[in-house]
Amino acid sequence: MLNLEHLHPQYLKDRTGKNLSVILPIQEFEELLEDFHDLAILAQRRGEETISHQDLIQELKQDGLI
Repeated sequence: MLNLEHLHPQYLKDRTGKNLSVILPIQEFEELLEDFHDLAILAQRRGEETISHQDLIQELKQDGLI
C-alpha cells in the first residue's frame, strides 16, 4: 500500500478547507510517473507468454547480447 506521507505532499485548500490540489517534490513526482509507466507496460503485457530464465539466457547468447 502506498504511504502518502512518504511522498511529502503539500495540499492547496479552498477557504472551507477542502483539498484542491497537491504539491510534490519533483523527484517524487518523477518517480511516481516512472512507476505509473511501469504499471502501464505491465498491464499491456499481461497476456503475453512467459519464458524460463534459462531460455532467456540462451536467447540472449544466441543474439550475441551476452
